[in-house]
Amino acid sequence: MVMQRLKAVALVGVLTGLVLATASPKAVTLDRAMYLTFSRSVAIPGAELAAGTYVFELASPMSETSIVRVASRDHKKTYLLAFTNVVDRPANLKSGQVVTLGESAKGVPPPITTWFPDDSSTGRQFIYR
Repeated sequence: MVMQRLKAVALVGVLTGLVLATASPKAVTLDRAMYLTFSRSVAIPGAELAAGTYVFELASPMSETSIVRVASRDHKKTYLLAFTNVVDRPANLKSGQVVTLGESAKGVPPPITTWFPDDSSTGRQFIYR
């Protein structure tokens, strides 16, 4: 009886170790959030972002999902949680450039058309309706 209990405890310990070992690499790579600072107002679908710092992040960075969240710097307010189109990073995009802006009328904040997460060959194109 004692021997069976020891085997069961050992098995649970091994299984727990395996779960933690496989979860650890994902925990390290899940942080795909970027803090972007804008010196002027910009637009995203359904919202205007005043000059300041915002968090752009993939809702599920470990997959090819296209859901993007844009939030306040402190993560307390979400401005956007929406599907986007996955697009290739243009070869002529300047090194270090992480957003592209569309055209807008004078006095109207330009729309962010695409966000390119750090070191990614693809970006997330916002969908405006």
